[in-house]
Amino acid sequence: MSALGAVVLDTDGVLLDSAALHAGAWKTAFDGCLDSWASDGGSRQPFDAHREYLDLVDGKARHDGALAFLHARGIALPTGTPDDPPGCGTVWAVAARKEQAFTEALRTRPVTPFEDVRPALIRLRERNIRCAAVSASRHARPLLQAAGLVDLLDALVDGTDAARLALAGKPDPALFLEAADRLGTTPAHAAVAEDALAGVEAGRRGCFGLVVGISRTRAPDADAQLRAHGADVVFPDLGALAARVCGAGR
Repeated sequence: MSALGAVVLDTDGVLLDSAALHAGAWKTAFDGCLDSWASDGGSRQPFDAHREYLDLVDGKARHDGALAFLHARGIALPTGTPDDPPGCGTVWAVAARKEQAFTEALRTRPVTPFEDVRPALIRLRERNIRCAAVSASRHARPLLQAAGLVDLLDALVDGTDAARLALAGKPDPALFLEAADRLGTTPAHAAVAEDALAGVEAGRRGCFGLVVGISRTRAPDADAQLRAHGADVVFPDLGALAARVCGAGR
């Protein structure tokens, strides 16, 4: 393995304890539309905020996550436009419902970093290993600022950047490749840390030197799923990642 001089880290679920808020927002968005979709042959089965969240929407941009769920349920909706208001009639309207639900959730529940994150980022910085955060969410920058992590990061690629630069969402590696470029490194000399299946697949497609699956929930099949989608190794937290990268890189 080449010496690793950089780490590209997913934001939600790796740096910030925000995955549950995203899953809850998706559930609100989908379940509120099930009755209207059922008239067109869609299933009334409520959204599974664990399994379907991980398999279909975790780590993806809002539009892509909504589309994946609809396809999985056999529901065909017009695409609509990014300006569609929250609703159930188009893919973009469903995505807007999720955005609305997530924004409302943020008003009542602050998002905090996992306890292992700051010590791991400090250790990486002390060893001159550059770090970037990546997220498909437009909320990532203010959330990372509120969590006090921005000063420990050398770069950030978020949903606003993705829209401005027309970067494809995960499992396409475009977000990760942009982050590596901003860190001044090549994918082969950088690690990717992801908790989402689409994310580890993106790391593998981007030919990163090390693709790390972060499995905080320790669900029975989590490690196997992350490995099946492209993770070289699976760790329970960023402390183990920092130990591996610092040992490999220096």
